[in-house]
Amino acid sequence: MPLGACLIVLLGLTAYTAAGAAGAPPARISVTGARVVVPSNPDATAAFFVIRNTGRSPDTLVSVSSPQLRRAVLSRTVVAEGAGHMEPAPGVVVPAGGTVSLIPGGVDVMVPDPPALRVGQQIALDLRFAASGMVRVLAMVVRPGS
Repeated sequence: MPLGACLIVLLGLTAYTAAGAAGAPPARISVTGARVVVPSNPDATAAFFVIRNTGRSPDTLVSVSSPQLRRAVLSRTVVAEGAGHMEPAPGVVVPAGGTVSLIPGGVDVMVPDPPALRVGQQIALDLRFAASGMVRVLAMVVRPGS
């Protein structure tokens, strides 16, 4: 291939990439305010946190696990006919440049059959994102209402 043709191809690829046509930069995920509530009953408790995506592509939280908890399930509160109940959430989309808060009464991480937890204890949570992979955060165990 002549040198001129190579230069034209190289310049074309550079312009294609610089224009963003080669794909948006990846999501950039950070997690703050992670906490697990001391259970008020032995059947279940919950974890809450804030996810921020400073990247230019959306990402989806697809699951949560912990080496210290028996089980952790993404769930959401659904209100029907005046009564609320929890049901599994298929995933939590974190938009590009956006923030999502996992809070009581909304989307959270349900922890069925939790182990004994004490205030001030730290719990490792492994958050698995579709694009960003696994992000480990340390959640502080807090009293209900904290």
